[in-house]
Amino acid sequence: MDFTPHTDAEVAEMLKVIGVPTIDDLFQAIPEIFQITTPLALPPALDEAQVLTYVRDLAAKNAGASALSFLGAGAYDHYVPAAVHHLTSRGEFLTTYTPYQPEVSQGTLQAQFEYQTMVASLLGMDVANASMYEGSTGCAEAALMAVRHTRRPKVAVSRAVHPQYRDVLRTYLGNDAIVEVPFDATGATDLAALGAILGPDVGGVVLQSPNFLGVVEDLQAAADLAHGAGALMIATFTEALAYGMLEAPGNLGADLAAGEGQSLGLPLSWGGPYIGFFAVKQPFVKGMPGRLIGQTKDVNGKPCFALTLAAREQHIRRERASSNICTNEGLCALAVAIHLSLLGKTGLGRLARWNHHRAELLKARIAALPGVSLPLSGPTFNEFVVRLPGPAADVVARLGRDGIVPGIDLGRFLPERADCLLIAVTEQRTDADFDRLIASL
Repeated sequence: MDFTPHTDAEVAEMLKVIGVPTIDDLFQAIPEIFQITTPLALPPALDEAQVLTYVRDLAAKNAGASALSFLGAGAYDHYVPAAVHHLTSRGEFLTTYTPYQPEVSQGTLQAQFEYQTMVASLLGMDVANASMYEGSTGCAEAALMAVRHTRRPKVAVSRAVHPQYRDVLRTYLGNDAIVEVPFDATGATDLAALGAILGPDVGGVVLQSPNFLGVVEDLQAAADLAHGAGALMIATFTEALAYGMLEAPGNLGADLAAGEGQSLGLPLSWGGPYIGFFAVKQPFVKGMPGRLIGQTKDVNGKPCFALTLAAREQHIRRERASSNICTNEGLCALAVAIHLSLLGKTGLGRLARWNHHRAELLKARIAALPGVSLPLSGPTFNEFVVRLPGPAADVVARLGRDGIVPGIDLGRFLPERADCLLIAVTEQRTDADFDRLIASL
């Protein structure tokens, strides 16, 4: 069946304007081997009720909704209060898009301004933008900023940074621009190795804290080394809740902080949409990607909000844009702002300390099992590594059949750690959950 809504005469007229004789000529740039010359073997069309049944059957194959999960590594099962979903579902927010006409988008701009203020405070930075897509690309944008600002082509990246973040960094900057720094027996970045790597061609240092192994890094020491060599310090993270308990990266010498904010108001949602936090110290504001909302006064002297900085191709000349990020995760930013408002400073700290306390309880119980040990001695927040008597992949597969996801097999990312499991604990995991995991292990 032909789904094209145009008549043959209309198609002929459009081809004439374009200057090609047939529609097939439009696809000549595609190599012939990749061109489809026969109709796709698609099943018969379904009606609405049949489609819903089919999709429900597919969804039922996912075990995650009912499994007991100790997964982390960038996606954390935190409780999201019902008020967050209720407020973000209001039509005033849910149906809005990028505020291209800010004078009629005051509510959206105010919400994003509040979000910026909270993120900057949480990270100890001067200015935060109105969000990025997610943590890994936010981190890569920060690295690009460092390269532009210092006019140096390389970035030193700790091997304790999330492997997928490192992959994105390579995609953005190229393999030759990334210099990896090993981590030591504590699980933290080897600062002596970092000092040896830093030179006149390194414009930025990227450390994650808590890092991929769950270990809290010495950001101040790394920042001192970076600044001594003329490089910028970039702090990234996957668990933003940690800064409800740990010192903010901006207070430890970081020039830029960019990472994932999912744990502060966004559900797991099978991997997205998430949100990228991006904040900088004052000297670097003009090089920020994305958009920045500012507070000002209108012609009548009343407070209002405006797009203060939007250094992207949709607002300025494309060749002058510092980023190609096309829009922001406005609704996700609103969810984070609401969640942080509900928690408040005291509640955020209490939640962070409770996560740490619960993780330490499970860590001690697992470490007491025969043949199990803690291979890393560094301090952790709510995520930690355990060494098992055999391959972690076997344990993950065995427990998976019992409806338990015990953590991440580190061998997937670090081949030398094939006997190690990365376990995350949030406030969602109960004593009964701990008992079930321990019994299965």
